[in-house]
Amino acid sequence: MLLTILTILSSFLTNLETKTLQSDFTITVAEEVNAPMNYPGSLTMKGQLFRLSMFNIEAAYDGKTMYMYSPETDELTLTNPTEQELLESNPLLYAKAIVPVCNVTEKAANDGATTLITLSPKDQSIGINRFTLRVRNSDLMPLQVEIKEGKKNTTLKFKEPKYITGAQKWEITPEKDTFVNDMRL
Repeated sequence: MLLTILTILSSFLTNLETKTLQSDFTITVAEEVNAPMNYPGSLTMKGQLFRLSMFNIEAAYDGKTMYMYSPETDELTLTNPTEQELLESNPLLYAKAIVPVCNVTEKAANDGATTLITLSPKDQSIGINRFTLRVRNSDLMPLQVEIKEGKKNTTLKFKEPKYITGAQKWEITPEKDTFVNDMRL
């Protein structure tokens, strides 16, 4: 059973490194004391490279520079993110990073078409209680990620995710009059 789990998880993580995933999504943040909050967005990613639209912000990472563009202020901020900042901005890469320090379990979902892979940290000092990934069995496509941190539950639901081909633009190019705030070292 453990070999099957690690094979499914390994194959899924390999797909994220070698294929370009594209999807709209909704993030729901729920805490015991507050009503759930929903945030829509869209994502294109391959490995650490990504483009993200959310909260009227465009973000991209080209492997070296993080681009954050606000159309409201017409400002583009450039930074060199730390490894930790990248992990925090991409829950699928976060899963890859925490696998070595987690107990991994697999469970067939009730729908028969998906599998739930749960990562439970052996040491709670990494900040989460549980990370659960729902993948479609036929192509190991990510459908949902749920992260439990104390009393907070964050759920990322992908809407019609697909792997796409072709070259992608991983940076944001400013217009002529855009203010560029270059904070790279």
